[in-house]
Amino acid sequence: MNQSSKIFDDIGRLMNDAAGVADGVRREAETAFGAQMERIVADLNLVRREEYDVLREIVEVQGEEIAQLRKELASFRSRKKS
Repeated sequence: MNQSSKIFDDIGRLMNDAAGVADGVRREAETAFGAQMERIVADLNLVRREEYDVLREIVEVQGEEIAQLRKELASFRSRKKS
């Protein structure tokens, strides 16, 4: 009985070691994949969401200012014609 117990202990240790190695391989693959994706994204020269939102807000404000200036210009032109 002692012999079979030792065999099962050895099998259990081997399975634990294999699980540890598999987990290590998984973590290494995730790290490598993440680093590669970061390089790809950096090469694409994308903007961050925060930068996009700020620029969009600036464009909206400028659009409103342009619309107001166009109204004022139209008003000046109509006064000039009169």
